[in-house]
Amino acid sequence: MEARCARPSHVHQLHAHLLVSGRLLGGSPALALLLLRAACGVRASPCLRPLAHHLLDHVPHPPPHLLHAASRLAFRLRLTSLALGHYLALRAEHPAFLPPTPAIGDVLKSVPGRAAHAHALRLTDGDTRFLHNSLIAMYFSCGDAGRARRVFEGMRDCDRDVVSWTSLISGLVQNHSPLEALRLFAAMMCCDVRPDFVPVVTVLKAYMELNDLPGAKSAHSLVVKGGFDDEQDVVTTLTAMYAKFGCIMAARALFDRIPPPRVNVILWNAMISGYSKNGLASEAVYLFKQMQVFARSMSPDSVTLRSVIMACAQLGSTELAVWMEDYVRRSECREDVLVNTALIDMYAKSGSIAHARRVFEQMRVHERDVVVWSALISGYGVHGHLAEAIGLFEDMKLAGVKPNDVTFLGLLSACNHAGAVEKGWFYFHSMKPDHKIEPRHQHYACVVDLLARAGQLDRAYRFILDMPIKPEMSVWGALLHGCKMHEHSNMAMAERAAQHIFELEQSNAGHYVQLANMYASAGMWSHVAGVRVTMRERGVTKATGCSSIEVDGKMHNFHAWDHSHPRAAEIFALLCLLSQSPTGHEMGHASC
Repeated sequence: MEARCARPSHVHQLHAHLLVSGRLLGGSPALALLLLRAACGVRASPCLRPLAHHLLDHVPHPPPHLLHAASRLAFRLRLTSLALGHYLALRAEHPAFLPPTPAIGDVLKSVPGRAAHAHALRLTDGDTRFLHNSLIAMYFSCGDAGRARRVFEGMRDCDRDVVSWTSLISGLVQNHSPLEALRLFAAMMCCDVRPDFVPVVTVLKAYMELNDLPGAKSAHSLVVKGGFDDEQDVVTTLTAMYAKFGCIMAARALFDRIPPPRVNVILWNAMISGYSKNGLASEAVYLFKQMQVFARSMSPDSVTLRSVIMACAQLGSTELAVWMEDYVRRSECREDVLVNTALIDMYAKSGSIAHARRVFEQMRVHERDVVVWSALISGYGVHGHLAEAIGLFEDMKLAGVKPNDVTFLGLLSACNHAGAVEKGWFYFHSMKPDHKIEPRHQHYACVVDLLARAGQLDRAYRFILDMPIKPEMSVWGALLHGCKMHEHSNMAMAERAAQHIFELEQSNAGHYVQLANMYASAGMWSHVAGVRVTMRERGVTKATGCSSIEVDGKMHNFHAWDHSHPRAAEIFALLCLLSQSPTGHEMGHASC
């Protein structure tokens, strides 16, 4: 019946038929809910207003889903007072049922904030606690933290229950005021209000936003003391929290506490995303495959797939990338714009730019936003396909899509890899006057790298000195790398660049090694020794070299001086053979 209602007139006729037949007079919640859902599924029309106003008259005790549907319909028909009345009745009679926060904000956005507040006051009598709690959440959902705070402060102390405090604290965190939220949580703990797990989860999120690991650990101890450590929402937040701070072992220990059949998609996402963002790509892909085994009835969502696609991009395996796309095409997210954008990025990083272009072409034209265009332009840029990147940039402008800072990073990268100095110079200097885009440090670093690679070291140095912002390590690092590419043609400039780098970051061994290698190539051995002494004094150690290769769909990793590979003996024997000249003498520095 609901599926046949394609127009407002169909719903209106169905309502009239049920009234005349007397089937609605019995107060059937099921029929009323069916009508409301049908009305919400068609175009908003004035002919539906009688239904919105009088349908619940025949239902003496409407269940929560019915009140929620009635509120939604009233909002769609711009019946603000009615929508808010249904919502307040829902909160008063069914406090455990929490409709989506956007539904609250929609009511407030339909009229000026004070008018909506006045509607609520007029509709409420008796206990105002539910009203105030609803208004706090409503104002926060619209980003009006000031009015939400005033509503809370206007409540009597005896009326501020755990829901009031939670609404205020979570609203502040969602509106990027984590310090104020933590201060109010401390104030709540001093009052005679016993928190449940919801405000504790909010506190964990506040510490995550502040990047405060010690504070987050103290909040975890509060979780344990309060007996909330078995709540799945708490476990999910803690897993995501420890993964964000790079404590991946702690995150996995929490994840493993929940039996696989009980793990929901949000917890799977937290752990898979944690692996991907911490560079543990193989573990992320393996866990995704485990998810398919243990949770066959559960469909991965867009977040799951984007996390796994990110991991596949890190691994750089073409075979794995094709497998991932095949999975996406069979999933419910096959037309998800964010997922397809991630596929483009994955193929570009896996060296399959043709596959990336195919995914782009398969997307509908109206779905190609600036992020999609920029992903493919960046892919062409990484592979040095300058003509294709520029052509795509021009097509993007013709399509009416405005470029952003990421678009220009892709263009500059393409110019860099192709050695097109003047084109890169032109695009950089067109950002602000032509497109109103302020260049960031990455853009300046890209231009310095472009000039330095081309041997224009003096021009690159003057460009740095003329920068309107203070150069960061990436800028000086690009100059140092350019000096190394051109051997010891300008050792004084290399030393200046290195000095700036060491002032900004003393613990990065790569730059010390780079400078030492330059001294060695110039035969300046006393300077090489000086760099090594400086590294020892500052406690800087060189990371072990690592390389990887894909063979038959499997990635093989090799570390310097590592003989743990199962075929290490064969590999080193072949290396010794290849390192010998036809006359039998060794070439290079292979260690047999």
